[in-house]
Amino acid sequence: MEDDRISYHESVRTVYKRIKEDGITNIWDRYEAQGMGSSPDRRCNFCQGGMRCDLCSNGPCRGDALKDKRGVCGITADGMAMRMMLLRNVMGASTYQYHTNQTIKTLRATAKGETPFKITEEEKLRNFAERLGIDSSGNIGDVALEFCDFVEEDFTREYGQPSKIVEMLAPKERQELWKKTGIFPGGIQTEILRSTSSSLTNVDGNYVSLALKAMKLGVAMAYQSQIVNEYCQDIIFGLPRPHKMRVDLGVLDPDYVNILPNGHEPFLGFAMVQLARKTEWQNKAKQVGAKGLRIIANIETGQEMIQRWEMDDAFYGFTGNWIMQEAVLASGCVDIFVADMNCSMPIDPMYAEKYKFKLIPVSDLVSFEGVTERLEYIPEKASEQAAKLLQMGIDNFKERKASVKPVTDLPMSEAVVGFSTESILEALGGKLDPLLDAIKDGTLRGVAGLVSCTTLRDTGQDSHSIAVAKELIKRDVLVLSMGCGNAAMQVGGLCSPEAKELAGPGLKAICETLGIPPVLSYGTCTDTGRIADLIAAVSAALGNVPVPDLPVVATAPEYMEQKATIDAVFALAFGLYTHVNPVPTVTGAPNLVKLLTEDCKDVTGGVMNVETDAVKAVELMLDHIENNRKKLGI
Repeated sequence: MEDDRISYHESVRTVYKRIKEDGITNIWDRYEAQGMGSSPDRRCNFCQGGMRCDLCSNGPCRGDALKDKRGVCGITADGMAMRMMLLRNVMGASTYQYHTNQTIKTLRATAKGETPFKITEEEKLRNFAERLGIDSSGNIGDVALEFCDFVEEDFTREYGQPSKIVEMLAPKERQELWKKTGIFPGGIQTEILRSTSSSLTNVDGNYVSLALKAMKLGVAMAYQSQIVNEYCQDIIFGLPRPHKMRVDLGVLDPDYVNILPNGHEPFLGFAMVQLARKTEWQNKAKQVGAKGLRIIANIETGQEMIQRWEMDDAFYGFTGNWIMQEAVLASGCVDIFVADMNCSMPIDPMYAEKYKFKLIPVSDLVSFEGVTERLEYIPEKASEQAAKLLQMGIDNFKERKASVKPVTDLPMSEAVVGFSTESILEALGGKLDPLLDAIKDGTLRGVAGLVSCTTLRDTGQDSHSIAVAKELIKRDVLVLSMGCGNAAMQVGGLCSPEAKELAGPGLKAICETLGIPPVLSYGTCTDTGRIADLIAAVSAALGNVPVPDLPVVATAPEYMEQKATIDAVFALAFGLYTHVNPVPTVTGAPNLVKLLTEDCKDVTGGVMNVETDAVKAVELMLDHIENNRKKLGI
């Protein structure tokens, strides 16, 4: 593949050349090989259009809406496409909830004094408990345990019993609409069960019904999984607050023992940092010939970590998002790759063998062919497990250093990370008024939540995300970035104060006044719920303006996997104008396309934009923002 189809980032393109020279399989060549004809982006027309189903032995079936060609069971192309979307949503929601369950287990054990962690943000725990109607006046450990009991009960609330968490947190006008449309959820685990059961052959083939079930699941996921998860991680590990962080592949120095926690769960990553900051562990690394021991943040686990803890020589920096994973591993600088519950690749064992690092799964979900050594996270044993992982990395150093030639002189820069609702309020003097005033007087035209993955579809890694973000800030739209797309912004330079020069005059003035970048690093994909809570606060501050009428948009310029699809469906249920790229696999389902891109506006207020050109996509987003400004009289 040509350079511009590999990656936006010079560092990744450099290591790609090394991978090619070594003759090892890689994501770029595998992507190209999946293409048809001369186009790496072309796939089977039925699969790409969503008109394919292989859920029963009568299939695989193909649908064609133009001919009313149906599956053997009689399901239409619209039903096929929406049923597969719902199943992807189930996978995304289940994975989010798995993470949340692990966080609640960790908080419960921490409240009992059984982990190396502590309740760092007591005030946030008490405030969050109060919002949920829990007595917060007692001992902080007791409050935490009562909170854990409350949310776990809500997760399993039966069908027909409305979620207490959603009742306490969601905007009232949204709750009324969700009840009216039948998408107010019960417990997240119950909604997962019902959505999965609905997708069985010959149960629900109605694309409208399936779409409503997807939205119901999305609402449950955002409030019960995402908000609970992120707020509890804040409570344990600290609120995200703005600080500088080294980013890009230059953070990897071959002369150090480099430990890379990877995935989405930060628990063992934080535990390893706590140990790595101790002199005894630095000395152990030096005894094997290394300059020291470093924890290098990686992908979404890394995002969780860098948002909350500041860098030093032990917690050194952040590499980037998942498509650059093979480039990270092929750098020749990695000693142990600690794989938790998401975003480790099936090909990693081949890289571990070639580039001499240890590959250790630390989640019961994760397994690699040929890898038998594992260490599954247990909150009560986090410190002991972290020590084992650090020692594995130290023990690996000599062999890796002696047998693998590293790629050196890779780029490194600094990004400002760690924005959250609380830190934004702190920067504004404790109130949303300065932000709202800037929107009202037109200094800012609006706000975009960039909640994205990264993909090779149609463009190189991160290229489209950065193009969309640049177009937004040029038009005086403040961007809050989350997910793997957040790493694109950080490594691509848009989360640095200097990026204000790329912003329009109004946003640039805000950046200079507050000392912030035009793109605010707001966390991981799990923070979608957090931004929904912020939007609810903005709505309330403006006099309970309905969410669909706010000068706010959501964009996923490079969505990739199943967690992204449930995020997008929640955004539609929440009433947001939602831009998605690449075009979802529903184009062969004309009624479903119409529902998502037109009719949904009359159901929830949300609408989907699937424009693939970055400039045109942003122009459409701005049209929505400007129309809402006129509606609000600002």
